[in-house]
Amino acid sequence: MVNSTLVTEFLLEFFAETWEPRILLSMLFLLVYIGSLLGNLIIIIATTVDHTLNTPMYFFLRNLSILDMGYVSVTVPNACINSLTDHRNISVAGCAAQVFLFFFCACIEIQFLTIMSQDRYVAICKPLLYAVIMNHQFCVQMTLASLFISLVLASVHTFKTFQLSFCHSNVVPQFFCDIPSLLRLSCSDTFSNKLLLFLTAFGLSGSCFTFIAISYVRILSAVLKVPVKRERGKAFSTCVPHIIVVSMFFSSAAYVYLRPPVVTFEVVKEMTLSVFYTIVPPFLNPIIYSLRNRQIKEAVKKVILRISSIFEYKRNEYLSEFSRGRKLMK
Repeated sequence: MVNSTLVTEFLLEFFAETWEPRILLSMLFLLVYIGSLLGNLIIIIATTVDHTLNTPMYFFLRNLSILDMGYVSVTVPNACINSLTDHRNISVAGCAAQVFLFFFCACIEIQFLTIMSQDRYVAICKPLLYAVIMNHQFCVQMTLASLFISLVLASVHTFKTFQLSFCHSNVVPQFFCDIPSLLRLSCSDTFSNKLLLFLTAFGLSGSCFTFIAISYVRILSAVLKVPVKRERGKAFSTCVPHIIVVSMFFSSAAYVYLRPPVVTFEVVKEMTLSVFYTIVPPFLNPIIYSLRNRQIKEAVKKVILRISSIFEYKRNEYLSEFSRGRKLMK
């Protein structure tokens, strides 16, 4: 079969078939989306304005927040607008762009979470070597390496996916364009695509998850040796939410991307699982990684006070100009 796309557009699924639950879910996801943007924006501003947060940990927190704003924006706004306007169409080019951007952001997310676990491991288990290992050059190099690896993988997977022929159906069983859903619609041989997806998952995601798991096991074993019970509880309350979100992200994505092909599948189940690796992580990351952090809270207070003082100064300036104008009129 000639590798040519036989469809001119794809049709995406809605959050629900009936109108009432569709509006409810769309508004819920829009609120989560706005919350994700605000939470991550606060982290970006706080870590940029407060120079005391110029450390590797906050460097990666800022990068993660920038990434999460883009990551959640690739899928959620378009899906919510489609559900609210009863518009399902997406062009082949638009679908390819969404596949590329989503895969690109997801790969970077995986690598950033891995680097951040390395940062916490060094800070807790090897504090004397922290400045040597997690230096600025290392942080920049790891960030650039993550971007490059993700760019290559996203480009290859997008190119391989849209080389296929789509002639069985153009209804994507998902609220956004993703590779597993598109492979089901293809009437071409998808063995090489599935093999590439499998190798990427085990090569990148598998190694990253293993590294994260080992890092947190070592962190928790080091924390258990701390004699002060209060300090142990504080460390556990910090690490456990990290582990939960990372596990949820990896497990849900692994199920959707790596499960064997089935003749029949539940669209609702598929869409529900995809929420756990597309919408939930960008919403929870600012809360568990940053907003529970004392230094971040203090930085946010400083930013709020600075903004309020600027507004107060501008207001007083406007009032003085207004009163001066009234005196001149008299």
